[in-house]
Amino acid sequence: MEHTDCAAESRQLESPRVARYARPELSRIRQMNPSLTKTTELAELDAKLSALLPARYQHCLSSVSTSSMGSASLKYGPDGKVLWDQIWTTFCDLALAGGPPHRGKLLEPVSEPEALADPERYHTVVAELSRAIGLAAELPTVPGYAPGWLGVRCESTASAAWLQLAVTAENVSVRRRDDVLHVPAGPAFRVEKEIKNVVVALAKSLHYWDGHLTERQQTLGIGDIWEPATPAEAATIEHRGAAARVCDELRSAGLSVNGERYAGWIGVDAPDETAATWLLRAVIVNRILARREGATLFVPIGAAMTADQAARLVNALTQAWSLNRATAAER
Repeated sequence: MEHTDCAAESRQLESPRVARYARPELSRIRQMNPSLTKTTELAELDAKLSALLPARYQHCLSSVSTSSMGSASLKYGPDGKVLWDQIWTTFCDLALAGGPPHRGKLLEPVSEPEALADPERYHTVVAELSRAIGLAAELPTVPGYAPGWLGVRCESTASAAWLQLAVTAENVSVRRRDDVLHVPAGPAFRVEKEIKNVVVALAKSLHYWDGHLTERQQTLGIGDIWEPATPAEAATIEHRGAAARVCDELRSAGLSVNGERYAGWIGVDAPDETAATWLLRAVIVNRILARREGATLFVPIGAAMTADQAARLVNALTQAWSLNRATAAER
Protein backbone atom coordinates (compact mmCIF):
# COMPACT_ATOMS: atom_id res chain seq x y z
CA MET A 1 0.00 0.00 0.00
CA GLU A 2 1.41 3.36 -1.00
CA HIS A 3 2.50 5.52 1.91
CA THR A 4 0.75 8.88 2.04
CA ASP A 5 2.24 11.84 3.86
CA CYS A 6 -0.75 13.46 5.50
CA ALA A 7 0.92 16.82 6.04
CA ALA A 8 1.84 17.00 2.35
CA GLU A 9 -1.72 16.12 1.34
CA SER A 10 -3.01 18.93 3.54
CA ARG A 11 -0.78 21.50 1.84
CA GLN A 12 -1.53 20.25 -1.67
CA LEU A 13 -5.30 20.29 -1.19
CA GLU A 14 -5.20 23.68 0.54
CA SER A 15 -8.15 22.63 2.68
CA PRO A 16 -9.41 25.27 5.11
CA ARG A 17 -7.95 24.82 8.55
CA VAL A 18 -10.58 23.39 10.86
CA ALA A 19 -10.82 24.29 14.53
CA ARG A 20 -8.41 22.32 16.67
CA TYR A 21 -9.97 19.15 17.94
CA ALA A 22 -8.04 18.99 21.21
CA ARG A 23 -9.99 19.86 24.33
CA PRO A 24 -8.29 22.81 26.08
CA GLU A 25 -10.21 22.23 29.31
CA LEU A 26 -8.36 18.95 29.82
CA SER A 27 -5.01 20.73 29.62
CA ARG A 28 -6.11 23.34 32.17
CA ILE A 29 -7.29 20.66 34.61
CA ARG A 30 -4.01 18.77 34.25
CA GLN A 31 -2.02 21.95 34.92
CA MET A 32 -3.97 22.65 38.13
CA ASN A 33 -3.58 19.17 39.61
CA PRO A 34 -1.81 16.75 37.26
CA SER A 35 -1.45 13.95 39.81
CA LEU A 36 -5.12 13.91 40.78
CA THR A 37 -6.25 14.17 37.16
CA LYS A 38 -4.04 11.29 36.06
CA THR A 39 -5.36 9.09 38.86
CA THR A 40 -8.93 10.00 37.98
CA GLU A 41 -8.43 9.36 34.27
CA LEU A 42 -6.79 6.00 34.93
CA ALA A 43 -9.68 4.99 37.19
CA GLU A 44 -12.19 6.05 34.53
CA LEU A 45 -10.31 4.09 31.87
CA ASP A 46 -10.20 1.00 34.06
CA ALA A 47 -13.96 1.28 34.68
CA LYS A 48 -14.67 1.57 30.95
CA LEU A 49 -12.50 -1.44 30.19
CA SER A 50 -14.17 -3.49 32.92
CA ALA A 51 -17.55 -2.60 31.47
CA LEU A 52 -16.63 -3.66 27.94
CA LEU A 53 -14.39 -6.71 28.44
CA PRO A 54 -15.00 -10.19 29.89
CA ALA A 55 -14.57 -10.59 33.66
CA ARG A 56 -11.28 -12.47 33.24
CA TYR A 57 -9.67 -9.23 32.04
CA GLN A 58 -11.02 -6.90 34.69
CA HIS A 59 -8.38 -5.12 36.79
CA CYS A 60 -5.64 -7.49 35.57
CA LEU A 61 -4.83 -6.30 32.07
CA SER A 62 -1.11 -6.22 32.80
CA SER A 63 -1.17 -10.03 32.91
CA VAL A 64 -2.63 -10.39 29.40
CA SER A 65 -0.07 -12.06 27.17
CA THR A 66 0.69 -10.58 23.75
CA SER A 67 2.37 -13.86 22.73
CA SER A 68 0.56 -16.18 20.37
CA MET A 69 -0.25 -19.77 21.33
CA GLY A 70 0.68 -20.79 17.81
CA SER A 71 -1.57 -21.69 14.94
CA ALA A 72 -3.72 -24.82 15.31
CA SER A 73 -3.35 -27.34 12.48
CA LEU A 74 -6.33 -28.04 10.30
CA LYS A 75 -8.04 -31.41 10.61
CA TYR A 76 -9.53 -33.17 7.61
CA GLY A 77 -12.32 -35.70 7.33
CA PRO A 78 -12.39 -38.81 5.11
CA ASP A 79 -13.92 -36.70 2.33
CA GLY A 80 -10.93 -34.35 2.38
CA LYS A 81 -12.92 -31.45 3.82
CA VAL A 82 -11.74 -29.45 6.84
CA LEU A 83 -13.42 -30.38 10.12
CA TRP A 84 -13.91 -26.78 11.17
CA ASP A 85 -15.83 -27.72 14.33
CA GLN A 86 -13.10 -30.03 15.66
CA ILE A 87 -10.02 -27.82 15.61
CA TRP A 88 -10.15 -25.38 18.52
CA THR A 89 -10.69 -26.20 22.17
CA THR A 90 -9.30 -22.90 23.47
CA PHE A 91 -8.25 -19.51 22.13
CA CYS A 92 -5.54 -16.92 22.74
CA ASP A 93 -6.45 -13.82 24.71
CA LEU A 94 -8.65 -11.37 22.86
CA ALA A 95 -6.73 -8.82 20.83
CA LEU A 96 -9.46 -6.45 22.03
CA ALA A 97 -8.08 -6.93 25.55
CA GLY A 98 -4.43 -6.73 24.53
CA GLY A 99 -3.81 -10.29 23.43
CA PRO A 100 -2.02 -11.19 20.19
CA PRO A 101 -4.04 -10.32 17.06
CA HIS A 102 -4.71 -13.41 14.97
CA ARG A 103 -2.99 -11.85 11.95
CA GLY A 104 0.19 -9.82 12.05
CA LYS A 105 -1.01 -7.70 9.12
CA LEU A 106 -4.48 -6.63 8.07
CA LEU A 107 -6.52 -8.98 5.91
CA GLU A 108 -7.70 -6.26 3.57
CA PRO A 109 -11.03 -6.02 1.75
CA VAL A 110 -11.36 -7.58 -1.68
CA SER A 111 -12.43 -5.18 -4.42
CA GLU A 112 -15.43 -5.96 -6.60
CA PRO A 113 -13.35 -6.35 -9.80
CA GLU A 114 -10.98 -8.70 -7.98
CA ALA A 115 -13.87 -10.75 -6.57
CA LEU A 116 -15.52 -11.10 -9.98
CA ALA A 117 -12.33 -11.80 -11.93
CA ASP A 118 -12.67 -15.54 -11.30
CA PRO A 119 -16.36 -16.27 -10.61
CA GLU A 120 -15.96 -20.05 -10.26
CA ARG A 121 -13.15 -19.83 -7.74
CA TYR A 122 -14.93 -16.99 -5.90
CA HIS A 123 -18.04 -19.15 -5.56
CA THR A 124 -15.91 -22.00 -4.18
CA VAL A 125 -14.32 -19.71 -1.55
CA VAL A 126 -17.68 -18.28 -0.48
CA ALA A 127 -19.13 -21.79 -0.17
CA GLU A 128 -16.23 -22.98 2.00
CA LEU A 129 -16.33 -19.85 4.16
CA SER A 130 -20.07 -20.37 4.68
CA ARG A 131 -19.55 -24.02 5.63
CA ALA A 132 -16.67 -23.15 7.97
CA ILE A 133 -18.53 -20.34 9.74
CA GLY A 134 -21.58 -22.56 10.15
CA LEU A 135 -19.49 -25.30 11.77
CA ALA A 136 -17.04 -23.22 13.84
CA ALA A 137 -19.28 -20.32 14.89
CA GLU A 138 -22.72 -21.85 14.32
CA LEU A 139 -23.90 -18.72 12.55
CA PRO A 140 -25.83 -18.54 9.27
CA THR A 141 -24.38 -16.69 6.31
CA VAL A 142 -26.15 -14.47 3.77
CA PRO A 143 -24.98 -12.79 0.57
CA GLY A 144 -22.56 -9.94 1.18
CA TYR A 145 -23.63 -6.35 0.65
CA ALA A 146 -21.26 -6.25 -2.34
CA PRO A 147 -18.98 -8.67 -4.22
CA GLY A 148 -15.93 -9.38 -2.10
CA TRP A 149 -17.94 -9.73 1.11
CA LEU A 150 -19.86 -12.53 2.81
CA GLY A 151 -22.59 -11.69 5.31
CA VAL A 152 -22.77 -13.41 8.70
CA ARG A 153 -26.07 -12.99 10.53
CA CYS A 154 -25.49 -12.49 14.23
CA GLU A 155 -27.80 -13.05 17.18
CA SER A 156 -28.61 -9.34 17.41
CA THR A 157 -27.44 -5.90 16.38
CA ALA A 158 -25.68 -5.62 19.74
CA SER A 159 -23.84 -8.88 19.10
CA ALA A 160 -22.75 -7.73 15.65
CA ALA A 161 -21.53 -4.39 17.04
CA TRP A 162 -19.36 -5.96 19.75
CA LEU A 163 -18.03 -8.59 17.36
CA GLN A 164 -17.05 -5.89 14.88
CA LEU A 165 -14.82 -4.28 17.51
CA ALA A 166 -13.29 -7.66 18.41
CA VAL A 167 -12.78 -9.03 14.88
CA THR A 168 -11.23 -5.75 13.71
CA ALA A 169 -8.72 -5.94 16.57
CA GLU A 170 -7.71 -9.38 15.24
CA ASN A 171 -6.59 -7.64 12.00
CA VAL A 172 -9.41 -8.96 9.84
CA SER A 173 -11.47 -6.46 7.85
CA VAL A 174 -15.14 -6.50 8.78
CA ARG A 175 -18.13 -4.29 8.13
CA ARG A 176 -21.54 -4.22 9.77
CA ARG A 177 -25.02 -3.63 8.45
CA ASP A 178 -27.44 -3.87 11.40
CA ASP A 179 -27.18 -7.45 12.71
CA VAL A 180 -25.11 -8.72 9.80
CA LEU A 181 -21.31 -8.72 9.83
CA HIS A 182 -19.62 -8.76 6.46
CA VAL A 183 -16.27 -10.52 6.19
CA PRO A 184 -13.92 -10.47 3.19
CA ALA A 185 -13.97 -13.18 0.53
CA GLY A 186 -11.89 -13.38 -2.62
CA PRO A 187 -10.98 -15.91 -5.29
CA ALA A 188 -7.34 -15.92 -4.11
CA PHE A 189 -8.28 -16.97 -0.56
CA ARG A 190 -6.71 -20.24 0.55
CA VAL A 191 -8.22 -22.67 3.05
CA GLU A 192 -5.12 -22.80 5.25
CA LYS A 193 -4.55 -19.03 5.16
CA GLU A 194 -7.18 -16.39 4.49
CA ILE A 195 -10.25 -18.58 4.96
CA LYS A 196 -8.83 -19.88 8.22
CA ASN A 197 -7.97 -16.30 9.30
CA VAL A 198 -11.57 -15.17 8.89
CA VAL A 199 -12.98 -18.23 10.65
CA VAL A 200 -10.60 -18.05 13.62
CA ALA A 201 -11.09 -14.30 14.17
CA LEU A 202 -14.86 -14.71 14.12
CA ALA A 203 -14.99 -17.91 16.20
CA LYS A 204 -12.55 -16.52 18.77
CA SER A 205 -14.52 -13.29 19.17
CA LEU A 206 -17.85 -15.11 19.36
CA HIS A 207 -16.41 -17.50 21.98
CA TYR A 208 -15.73 -14.57 24.31
CA TRP A 209 -18.97 -12.72 23.52
CA ASP A 210 -21.18 -15.77 24.04
CA GLY A 211 -19.43 -17.36 26.99
CA HIS A 212 -17.67 -14.60 28.92
CA LEU A 213 -19.81 -11.46 28.79
CA THR A 214 -22.73 -10.52 31.01
CA GLU A 215 -26.04 -9.69 29.38
CA ARG A 216 -25.39 -5.99 29.94
CA GLN A 217 -21.87 -6.16 28.50
CA GLN A 218 -23.23 -7.76 25.36
CA THR A 219 -24.98 -4.49 24.52
CA LEU A 220 -21.98 -2.20 24.99
CA GLY A 221 -20.52 -2.40 21.49
CA ILE A 222 -23.26 -0.21 20.03
CA GLY A 223 -22.30 3.39 19.33
CA ASP A 224 -21.47 5.91 16.64
CA ILE A 225 -18.84 3.69 15.03
CA TRP A 226 -17.45 4.67 11.66
CA GLU A 227 -15.74 2.22 9.35
CA PRO A 228 -12.57 2.80 7.33
CA ALA A 229 -13.10 4.17 3.87
CA THR A 230 -12.86 1.70 1.01
CA PRO A 231 -9.91 2.09 -1.39
CA ALA A 232 -12.19 3.92 -3.85
CA GLU A 233 -13.55 6.22 -1.15
CA ALA A 234 -10.07 6.82 0.27
CA ALA A 235 -8.89 8.09 -3.14
CA THR A 236 -11.21 11.11 -3.09
CA ILE A 237 -9.97 14.62 -2.40
CA GLU A 238 -12.45 14.98 0.46
CA HIS A 239 -11.19 11.89 2.25
CA ARG A 240 -7.53 12.78 1.79
CA GLY A 241 -8.21 16.21 3.18
CA ALA A 242 -10.02 14.82 6.22
CA ALA A 243 -7.22 12.35 6.88
CA ALA A 244 -4.62 15.08 6.51
CA ARG A 245 -6.36 17.33 9.03
CA VAL A 246 -6.62 14.54 11.59
CA CYS A 247 -2.94 13.68 11.07
CA ASP A 248 -1.98 17.33 11.52
CA GLU A 249 -3.88 17.55 14.81
CA LEU A 250 -2.29 14.37 16.12
CA ARG A 251 1.20 15.45 15.14
CA SER A 252 0.71 18.82 16.80
CA ALA A 253 -0.14 16.93 20.00
CA GLY A 254 3.16 15.07 19.80
CA LEU A 255 2.01 11.77 18.31
CA SER A 256 4.10 10.00 15.68
CA VAL A 257 1.72 9.52 12.74
CA ASN A 258 2.84 7.56 9.69
CA GLY A 259 -0.05 8.29 7.36
CA GLU A 260 -2.31 5.93 5.46
CA ARG A 261 -0.37 2.70 5.07
CA TYR A 262 -3.73 1.08 4.33
CA ALA A 263 -6.71 2.67 2.62
CA GLY A 264 -9.01 4.16 5.26
CA TRP A 265 -6.53 3.73 8.15
CA ILE A 266 -3.90 5.95 9.72
CA GLY A 267 -1.10 4.55 11.88
CA VAL A 268 0.28 5.91 15.14
CA ASP A 269 3.74 4.63 16.07
CA ALA A 270 4.09 3.80 19.77
CA PRO A 271 7.44 3.42 21.57
CA ASP A 272 6.98 -0.35 21.76
CA GLU A 273 4.43 -3.15 21.51
CA THR A 274 3.38 -2.78 25.14
CA ALA A 275 2.54 0.89 24.63
CA ALA A 276 0.65 0.13 21.40
CA THR A 277 -1.42 -2.48 23.22
CA TRP A 278 -2.17 -0.01 26.02
CA LEU A 279 -3.25 2.63 23.50
CA LEU A 280 -5.46 0.17 21.62
CA ARG A 281 -7.46 -0.63 24.75
CA ALA A 282 -7.75 3.03 25.69
CA VAL A 283 -9.10 3.91 22.23
CA ILE A 284 -11.51 1.00 21.83
CA VAL A 285 -13.39 1.82 25.05
CA ASN A 286 -14.51 4.98 23.24
CA ARG A 287 -16.25 2.74 20.66
CA ILE A 288 -13.67 3.48 18.00
CA LEU A 289 -12.43 0.65 15.81
CA ALA A 290 -8.73 0.03 16.39
CA ARG A 291 -6.12 -2.61 15.72
CA ARG A 292 -2.37 -2.91 15.96
CA GLU A 293 0.50 -4.32 13.97
CA GLY A 294 3.46 -4.68 16.30
CA ALA A 295 4.11 -1.27 17.84
CA THR A 296 1.82 0.62 15.44
CA LEU A 297 -1.78 1.40 16.35
CA PHE A 298 -4.21 1.84 13.45
CA VAL A 299 -7.47 3.81 13.60
CA PRO A 300 -10.03 4.36 10.82
CA ILE A 301 -10.77 7.45 8.78
CA GLY A 302 -14.29 7.14 7.42
CA ALA A 303 -15.50 7.95 3.94
CA ALA A 304 -17.72 10.80 5.18
CA MET A 305 -16.26 11.49 8.60
CA THR A 306 -18.12 14.16 10.53
CA ALA A 307 -16.43 16.87 12.58
CA ASP A 308 -17.76 15.25 15.76
CA GLN A 309 -16.26 11.89 14.79
CA ALA A 310 -12.92 13.51 13.98
CA ALA A 311 -12.99 15.27 17.35
CA ARG A 312 -13.74 12.00 19.14
CA LEU A 313 -10.85 10.29 17.39
CA VAL A 314 -8.34 13.04 18.09
CA ASN A 315 -9.46 13.45 21.71
CA ALA A 316 -9.35 9.71 22.39
CA LEU A 317 -5.87 9.33 20.90
CA THR A 318 -4.32 12.43 22.46
CA GLN A 319 -5.75 11.69 25.89
CA ALA A 320 -4.61 8.06 25.72
CA TRP A 321 -1.15 9.11 24.48
CA SER A 322 -0.72 11.65 27.27
CA LEU A 323 -1.93 9.26 29.94
CA ASN A 324 0.28 6.43 28.70
CA ARG A 325 3.36 8.66 28.67
CA ALA A 326 2.61 9.86 32.20
CA THR A 327 2.22 6.32 33.55
CA ALA A 328 5.27 5.07 31.62
CA ALA A 329 7.42 7.76 33.22
CA GLU A 330 6.64 6.31 36.64
CA ARG A 331 7.49 2.72 35.73
